[in-house]
Amino acid sequence: MNPNFIHTYLSVDCVVFGFDFENKLNILLVQRHVEDIPVEQQKKLPGSLIYSNEDVDDAANRVLLELTGIKKMVLKQFKCFADPNRASNQNDIRWMGEEYKHNIDRIITVAYLSLCRIDHKINSTKYDTVDWHPIDKVPQLPFDHNKIIDESLIEIRKWIDSDFSIIFVLLPKKFTIRQLYQLYNALSEKKIDIKNFHKKISSFSYIIPLDEIETNVSHRAARYYKFDPKIYKKTQNKLIK
Repeated sequence: MNPNFIHTYLSVDCVVFGFDFENKLNILLVQRHVEDIPVEQQKKLPGSLIYSNEDVDDAANRVLLELTGIKKMVLKQFKCFADPNRASNQNDIRWMGEEYKHNIDRIITVAYLSLCRIDHKINSTKYDTVDWHPIDKVPQLPFDHNKIIDESLIEIRKWIDSDFSIIFVLLPKKFTIRQLYQLYNALSEKKIDIKNFHKKISSFSYIIPLDEIETNVSHRAARYYKFDPKIYKKTQNKLIK
């Protein structure tokens, strides 16, 4: 056997975004278990090796179902991470040995991006601990998971530019213009004045005003709106051109 051939395994890792109107943009992290490593240093992205009978998309959907209990989630494959040294840390090697019980010399991962309303109940069948973490407060993670998250931010910004409708997956079914504005600013590198934003939104037929306003708020009560995907498909306006 050629000595350059090694035991290489394929995995999927998922970056799941949510939006909290206090903490802004968040992602889901899970807890791994490595002996003698402090608990606070053991957060990671949810992921898994790919089963022998699985397509990579099937594996990603399985990871999301085991993570959240939600059967259908928005899912987008965005990059393969194959640096030969991505699993060279001894703690990561120990964890792989305990988790998979295989002789793994190298692990290549296919990264996916997904979206989840942050108020949705998370019902994981695999992980004891699943937590939302503000994107600007993500700790040092194992493997190259911090790099995967950085790349996912680039990807989600491209995604919004090509399909603005995905932003509404993260919003409540009824939302205010300020909530939409806060989310857009959190996701996009493009900045827009809120007055201009409101004017732009008012011109979109797929963002429909409701006969409801906020209650029990300390600021001036705002009107609620809803998103109509059928109208959007006919128009597909971009927010900023």
